[in-house]
Amino acid sequence: MENGTDLHIIEMQRDANRQISEYKFKLSKAEQEMGTMEQNISRLEGQVARYKAAADNSEKIEDELKAEKRKLQRELRTALDKIEEMEMTNSHLVKRLEKMKANRNAHLAQQ
Repeated sequence: MENGTDLHIIEMQRDANRQISEYKFKLSKAEQEMGTMEQNISRLEGQVARYKAAADNSEKIEDELKAEKRKLQRELRTALDKIEEMEMTNSHLVKRLEKMKANRNAHLAQQ
């Protein structure tokens, strides 16, 4: 009976040692995976920081471009207003010139 009990105890110790080895292996594997995940987290946080910086820079550039566009649109309106004013002045001067020519021709015809 003692030999049977001793064998049973030895068998239970082997099972316990096998389970302990399996759990140690699983723990080691889990710790390794956790390390890998922590590295991934660090890498992803770095990417987030870079993307955020790029987004902030893009927004700054967008604001600058919008301001430049508004400035150019103001300059365009000013230039178009000047063109319209010059065309009106030109039209007025052409009419005055035609009037002067007509007066000159009428004056020459009278002589």
